[in-house]
Amino acid sequence: MRIAVVGGGIAGLTAAYRLRTLLGDSVRITVLEAGPHAGGKVCTAELSGLPVDTGAEAFLARRPEALDLVDELGLRGRLVHPADARPRIRAGARTVPLPAPTVLGIPGSPDVVAEALSPHGRAAVRAENDLPVLALPAGDVSLGALLRERFGDELVDRVVDPLLGGVYAGGADGLGLRAVLPELARQLDAGAGSLTSAAAALLPAETARDPVFGTLHGGLSVLVRELAARSAAEIRYGEPASGLRAAPASGWRVGLGTTGAELEVDGVVLAVPAPVASDLLAEESGEAARAFAEVELASMAVVQFAFPPGTELPDASGVLIATGERHTGGGDFTAKAFTFLSRKWPHYAERAAEHGMLVRGSVGRFADRGSLQAGDAELIRSVRADLAEVAGVAAEPTASAVYRWNDALPQYGVGHTERVGRIDRAVAGLPRLAVAGAALRGVGIPACIGSGDAAARAVARGLTGEPPAMRDPAREQGPG
Repeated sequence: MRIAVVGGGIAGLTAAYRLRTLLGDSVRITVLEAGPHAGGKVCTAELSGLPVDTGAEAFLARRPEALDLVDELGLRGRLVHPADARPRIRAGARTVPLPAPTVLGIPGSPDVVAEALSPHGRAAVRAENDLPVLALPAGDVSLGALLRERFGDELVDRVVDPLLGGVYAGGADGLGLRAVLPELARQLDAGAGSLTSAAAALLPAETARDPVFGTLHGGLSVLVRELAARSAAEIRYGEPASGLRAAPASGWRVGLGTTGAELEVDGVVLAVPAPVASDLLAEESGEAARAFAEVELASMAVVQFAFPPGTELPDASGVLIATGERHTGGGDFTAKAFTFLSRKWPHYAERAAEHGMLVRGSVGRFADRGSLQAGDAELIRSVRADLAEVAGVAAEPTASAVYRWNDALPQYGVGHTERVGRIDRAVAGLPRLAVAGAALRGVGIPACIGSGDAAARAVARGLTGEPPAMRDPAREQGPG
């Protein structure tokens, strides 16, 4: 029995690993990865002698998928949670604490966001609960349009958009409520009556004392390497899939690169970006291909700095930059956010005296590629100027690097949940094939892990005829 996993990102590697635990040692698993390394946007490089993540920097710890996998792989000893430093936001030409608690910037109480808003903005937020009862249509709506109608522009521009920019590299106007904030939509469907009331109903869980984020000592590529090793898969780097067609007896033939060669397999997991999935599915499922083609993508860049030991950084985990902010002397910001790695993460703080102070800048928003057109040297200069403006850091960096992620972040536009439903229904008619990845039900690491796991289980069911019993890798390794 042979299975192909197309795409070696975190979703694809999770699928390969789960297939191994479900189907045992006899199955042949081949991972086709178009790039030079596995992990996709989970990628670690060295800066000033330390491993730093150049794509995804952390995972949400309040979702179970990533933590459960960390435990299953025996990596709990590497788990790191953020220090107590709070994030800040540059809004209205002032840098203030990031409003909390909120639901992605939507407050359960007007007082929470008051410091980030002008008197006019505060009045608009206070008035939301007194507006006519909010009843959502049956379909999806623009998150931004809904928030602007109920709260006014200022809350969106100063609080919500900066938070969404860190997740999707997109803004509220182009995102759909039901895909981005499904729990909030459910509260409104159940009769909450206002956005403020709906957010308040969700916040008890949001304010639990458990850590919100986690990462791994040594970088998140530790997880990538462990999944690759434990899957015992053949991973072919620089080997993109070029086609997909049904083979006799419910199998599949996967085209390999431009050679015309094909890999014949019994099952397939497609864990690739939406445009690639669209191309691969075009011959076998026009409906799935069309739905994937509708998913738009955003690009971004990460600019990393190391500063000399002792360089003063704000007592904060980082700073977000609100939409429309300008430098004190004029001029737009290039960066949309900074993470003060040596303040946020204890494992970097502990080594700051030797390796210096690390800072990560993020650049790029959907449909705004202007800043990303700059070369690396120009981008570093611009982002350094932004850092000096918001954090007062004037020191020369001892090291810097730019990492670009082109067309990397799917945009969950209006109607995204319906789009995913179309994909699900179409793929259900393709035996022993499943799809996974960030284009579906979440762009973060836990969601991608969950999608890879679910895809593996679906293919395994198709191959065995029933849900197989899963081996327990932790027990097989012995205690501890």
